[in-house]
Amino acid sequence: MADDEDEGEGGLYEEGHWIWDENANQITFVSDRPVVVDEAIQMPTKMPTGAIEFRDDVDLIEQLRYRRRYQRKLKPEQPDIVTVQDCKDIAVYTAPVSILSPALVNMLHIPTTERFIKGLILCCQYYLQVSDEMAHRMLDLETRVRTPYCDVVEQEFGTNLNDLRVLVAKEYCTMLIGGADTKKYHHMGPAKKRRSLSDKDARLFETLLRMCVQIVWLALGRRAFNQIELEVNRLFKSEIFNAVEHTLKTNYVEKMTKEERNVLLGECVRTDKKLTTKSPMMNEVFCHRDIDYRMMGIGVIKMHQLPIRLKYIHNIVAGPEENYAALGVSLGIVGLSRSNFDTMLKPLPTAEDQKSKKSLGSMSSASAKSSGSIKKSGMACGQRKLYADIHLPLRSERGDPFPSSFPSEPEPPTSCNDTQRRRWLKRLHRLRRGQRASAGKRA
Repeated sequence: MADDEDEGEGGLYEEGHWIWDENANQITFVSDRPVVVDEAIQMPTKMPTGAIEFRDDVDLIEQLRYRRRYQRKLKPEQPDIVTVQDCKDIAVYTAPVSILSPALVNMLHIPTTERFIKGLILCCQYYLQVSDEMAHRMLDLETRVRTPYCDVVEQEFGTNLNDLRVLVAKEYCTMLIGGADTKKYHHMGPAKKRRSLSDKDARLFETLLRMCVQIVWLALGRRAFNQIELEVNRLFKSEIFNAVEHTLKTNYVEKMTKEERNVLLGECVRTDKKLTTKSPMMNEVFCHRDIDYRMMGIGVIKMHQLPIRLKYIHNIVAGPEENYAALGVSLGIVGLSRSNFDTMLKPLPTAEDQKSKKSLGSMSSASAKSSGSIKKSGMACGQRKLYADIHLPLRSERGDPFPSSFPSEPEPPTSCNDTQRRRWLKRLHRLRRGQRASAGKRA
């Protein structure tokens, strides 16, 4: 059978040995196979341009193949919940082979990228939540008088979004400078002494960014894709270089009201000359505002006596996903039971869904009057709400005194699934080998 064409290449746990990992406190498999660096498949040869389309029409046969070979297998003590790894697995499985590379697969499975993805999901989830809320508030103001309390509420929304953007930006900065576990992916080498390979660097980050958009979309229940893609590209590339906006031509920023712009874009937006423009994500790090210094160490440095707000964020970004429900935190569908979703993480229909289909007409007309942002959220589309809203604890009014010495003890790294990483590398090697064989026959 064609499904079994790679069964003769050996099992996942062949040609290796098992060791006890003190950090993970578990047995880990170490491969004895020599590391073969194939420059031809290290990175795609061309910069990805235009829309990179992921397959969303996976048929039942392919789903069965995915479940049998590539879906994350549970250990006896593990709960059957959706994890970020599940979202990554589906994104890699449905991605075009042309954009995949060993460097990309490996980079998706390191602690820094794991925290980066979780922070990006959290940021996008709260952005969509606040965007919906602001759209409703602007509609209400057509018939109501604006009060000073409106400024207080909207300032809280804006502060929360600023802090969540900083949470993502700190990990992004680590990637850019090749710090921590991202050293070997830096375009100038781990020691930064090679000639700058800026094209290779651009290809890696372009594909990583598109992959992260897909992962965020899957983690947020497959909703508001355009809104997620537009905002992520604005954050990392600025409005000037937002290729998605140039393609879609939505003018969503220009259509925002002044109040929406202040909340959703933040106070750290800088307008420089085109070639010296910094991305909004970088502006968040160097913004002249009150930023809790402990935000920069979440998931990296072990800090004691964190305030409630930072504990909430730490539990999401660096805490075990199986504890989300008990701790009352929300990160999209992550932490929910996998039985509520099919193999591709599409929500299974319920009786309530059938009833809701009959009442969509009135909601679409109300959505059309919104501020101009692309409204495709669960509320706007009449979809069933899959997960709870984010309720970030308020920032402490009293300033905590600086400690006598800053903490330096590292926190245990965020766990990544090395078994899945090796699975995807093996699949990529097999697919690329098949492509080269086909090209040889045609030649």
